[in-house]
Amino acid sequence: MADTSDIRTPAQIEADIERRREVLAETLDEIGMRVHPKTIMDDAKAKVASSVDHTLGRAYVGVNRVVSDVKSQFVDEDGAPRMERVVPVALVVVGVVGLLALGGTRRRKR
Repeated sequence: MADTSDIRTPAQIEADIERRREVLAETLDEIGMRVHPKTIMDDAKAKVASSVDHTLGRAYVGVNRVVSDVKSQFVDEDGAPRMERVVPVALVVVGVVGLLALGGTRRRKR
């Protein structure tokens, strides 16, 4: 004995087939877009750009932390310079620049 619980008219069957064809056509279009070389290349570029952005963001945070640490060595909580640390560093910098300048002029005279 046949199961009669799913009795559909030919028009209903044709409508179901048509809907299924539309769904399959959309799926095939989507697959075609995904495997297109330009789409693959754009996805790869986006992944690389995201990775670079992430790396640069981490580098920025690291540099910002180092700058803050160095700044805290030369500036107190009120924002005033710590002269006991600024003066020796300034003297060393002036001395190094002076030595480089003297060394550069001696080489030119020879």
